[in-house]
Amino acid sequence: MSGRLVHTGQVVLDLVMAVPALPPPGGDVMASSTNLLPGGGFNVMAAAARSGARVLYAGSHGAGAFGDLVRAALTAEGIELAHEPTPELDTGVVVALVDASGERTFATGTGAEGRLRSAALAEVVPKDDDVVYVTGYSLLHKSNRTALLEWLPRLPGSRILFDPGPLAAQITPGDLHDLLSIVDILSCNAREADVLGALPPVAVVREGAKGCRVLEHGRVTDVPGFPVDAVDTNGAGDTHCGVLAAELLRGSTLLDAAVRANAAAALSVTRRGPATAPRRAEIDKLVEATT
Repeated sequence: MSGRLVHTGQVVLDLVMAVPALPPPGGDVMASSTNLLPGGGFNVMAAAARSGARVLYAGSHGAGAFGDLVRAALTAEGIELAHEPTPELDTGVVVALVDASGERTFATGTGAEGRLRSAALAEVVPKDDDVVYVTGYSLLHKSNRTALLEWLPRLPGSRILFDPGPLAAQITPGDLHDLLSIVDILSCNAREADVLGALPPVAVVREGAKGCRVLEHGRVTDVPGFPVDAVDTNGAGDTHCGVLAAELLRGSTLLDAAVRANAAAALSVTRRGPATAPRRAEIDKLVEATT
């Protein structure tokens, strides 16, 4: 594996609180648990790194205490950072309230990760054998969107992997069209595929426990999932996308990469938490046991 995963998205901190129910307006509830964890793009990068990929975080991160936590988590996974901390800004926080039914309600406070500058991104020069990851969330931040849409068309030959994310419907149609016209591989779930409508020639459409569909220039292949007892599906899509990228960097075909991505996602849902991607040896064991 010579290339890297160059991740252009956003890493935030997730403040996850388990509550019996959402508080009424002006009310308050007692949380039964509280966790402050790295989230957002961290989950994709950690999944790729745990499968042996070299990973470069090309997004912004803050200079405060939250940014320190993000950098510590990235370093622990062996992920490199392309930029110094953004002065006078901290990394943003997503507050997630999880009620007794498992329903999640979010409130996002954007920080340095949503203010990537064109000049900073221009300093990142991917190579032909790199995979460049782009998330739809980036297109919802004006600064990040401008930087990416200037930078991506100038890449020398790196493969662009695009994950539109759950807010795909909020992306300006013109921006979405411009990006889809240059991506090499789309990775999304079935609901997001419906929102996008027309898909690029190469796409991987995740279908939960069923596995995924791989579309390659008019040919559609169903890649079955791996049966497991799921306890928490949070982060499964990120795991799938990160491992897919790691396998492509190893020279695997898209179909072979999808098999291992399915296995990784299956293992991730057997554990609680967002960044639950397995190590490469764990994926080997599951794939070998079912083939």
